[in-house]
Amino acid sequence: MRAGVCTPGTKRSRRLIFVIAAVIVAGSPGSSPAADLYLREELRIPDAAAGPRGLEALLVRPSEAGRYPLVLINHGSPRSPSDRQSMSPWSLLPEAIEFARRGWAAAVVMRRSYGDSDGKWAEAFNGCADSNYIAAGEAAAADLKTATSFLQQRPDIDAKRIIAVGVSAGGFATVALTADPPGGLVAAISFAGGRGSLRDNEVCRADRLLDAFAAFGKRSRVPMLWVYAENDHFFGPKLAEQFKDAFVSGGGNVEFIAAPAFGSDGHRLFSPAGIPIWSGYVGAFLQRHGLTLLAQLLPPPPHPPLAVPAVLGPNGRAAFESYLTSLPHKAFAVSPAGYFGWQSGVRTTAAAEASALQFCEQNGTNCSVMFVDDAPAPKN
Repeated sequence: MRAGVCTPGTKRSRRLIFVIAAVIVAGSPGSSPAADLYLREELRIPDAAAGPRGLEALLVRPSEAGRYPLVLINHGSPRSPSDRQSMSPWSLLPEAIEFARRGWAAAVVMRRSYGDSDGKWAEAFNGCADSNYIAAGEAAAADLKTATSFLQQRPDIDAKRIIAVGVSAGGFATVALTADPPGGLVAAISFAGGRGSLRDNEVCRADRLLDAFAAFGKRSRVPMLWVYAENDHFFGPKLAEQFKDAFVSGGGNVEFIAAPAFGSDGHRLFSPAGIPIWSGYVGAFLQRHGLTLLAQLLPPPPHPPLAVPAVLGPNGRAAFESYLTSLPHKAFAVSPAGYFGWQSGVRTTAAAEASALQFCEQNGTNCSVMFVDDAPAPKN
């Protein structure tokens, strides 16, 4: 989530950055010009274990009609349980588009009790008292298998070519998935995979976690790529090497990359900011396994063609540039005197508009919302 407020003549701004996603309806008036290049579709995936509403998901693929191999993208798990329901598949939209640029259909699936997915949280590992990481991994993998079976029935999906990609707890779920793979799973990628990080550089019962990797390795034969950054504060380099050794000892098939330090915490390498780095690892891995689909990547989505409000000063113009590249739902409000406020990364347009107005009105008067998502605000 990003939010900002500023006066026209001073550089007073406030931004709050959280890992919260956006939700928009594909094809809605607020859709970005990316719709010309890429189809974006919200889905509800039936899952008996998740209850009547099933699992929340987002599908992104090239807009041209055809059948596309599938990438199943798996999110992590926040340390605080209260943060699970604020998650959304739109937080991984830039990563999904990066795979769509390579000719894949990318599906970001929220597992049970994450985001707007229904059902009871199934990935508890009993804390440090009696950690059962195997059960947690298998529960997460069960949701991924259900989602895969559903997506394989779509006419625009090539059911025989599927890869799974996961980050953190999603990486661990991906490892578990390879131990009991769905039909068509030909490769898998784990970024900073693991479970049980209590706080920086502290993992609950790491010995039990190693046992889980060893157990999955005994049954996993799907080619995997694992990437861990040197400065990962969830699962550091030494522990990551132990994960690999445990997995390989049982016969697991993994290519391991010890990536250089990334930012302040390498656990965030699989992110939009990390695309210039991790996309190279992914591209090389896909090529080695005959999974390169296009000789040249499709172009990235263009920025929305929105004109900078003329009333904005230098600070406002800089904020508007940030707004253009932010994830929806988002809104930008401006006053006649050049005061402004903006909000992005919330679940509804109504919430984005209300917050943008609130920030603008901290200093200005007669503020009005000028933009919602990637389009001018509807006129009353």
